Amino acid sequence: MKVNPVDGSIDLPDHVDSSGVKPMSYEEEQLIRVFYEQKIQEVCTAFKFPHKIQATAIIYFKRFYLQWSVMEHQPKNIMLTCVYASCKVEENHVSAEELGKGIQQDHEIILNNEMVLLKSLDFDLIVYAPYRSIEGFIDDLEGFCRAGNGAFQRLEELHQMAISHADKMMLTDAPLLYTPGQLALAALHKCNDILKVFDFERYLETIFSRQHSNCTIEQFVQSINAINYLVDQLKMPSVKDMRHLDRKLRHCWDPSSRDEHKKKEKKSKHKSKRTSTDAQL
Repeated sequence: MKVNPVDGSIDLPDHVDSSGVKPMSYEEEQLIRVFYEQKIQEVCTAFKFPHKIQATAIIYFKRFYLQWSVMEHQPKNIMLTCVYASCKVEENHVSAEELGKGIQQDHEIILNNEMVLLKSLDFDLIVYAPYRSIEGFIDDLEGFCRAGNGAFQRLEELHQMAISHADKMMLTDAPLLYTPGQLALAALHKCNDILKVFDFERYLETIFSRQHSNCTIEQFVQSINAINYLVDQLKMPSVKDMRHLDRKLRHCWDPSSRDEHKKKEKKSKHKSKRTSTDAQL
């Protein structure tokens, strides 16, 4: 099976009936990717990996599916391989066997997909995430708040909330479109609107006064608003959505499974109907 890169249609071998196969739409693929990106976060949390490994794995996953469709490579397998590769790159090595055992998956799947992943990334494995930038801005804000509005004691609360907001950002396209510094300031801006820890506009002015930038404050604020808009528009798939999408995805991989699924549904309906008749008798 091949996916046409132009219109997303599926080219099947001659011996397979393609009349009942419908390819995934862009919106459906997006929901599947978001689901597995969230699973990366859950796996990394379960293994107590640092945020940098989690962010690296998610960016690898995003970049991989810029070139491929979920109809071509099983996203669950690629997800696990991204976590494994990010552990290597960030020098927090975990063996494939240990990772597979921890999540009850065959480690051979991870190893078999490793080279596919690395080739798709063009072996460009150094990536940057907003978490370290958030820490840097929090350290800088200590001096700003001490000299300004005296909100030093609330910075830690702002820090933790900004990290949680950055986790949501990582599920959008923002990490592919904006720099870590822009993502970090967008997270701080959003959270500061809630906590009211410091004067964000005045702090932004102090940042721009310390460096020569071609970007104006107004342009930078537009970028921040665009990032937070992406987060606000983020749609998380429900359990019902994933059941439907998973079934449709399996039909794309194996069109014959559609007929098997229909047979099971028909048999199940017939069985329930017969049970109802027996109950009446």
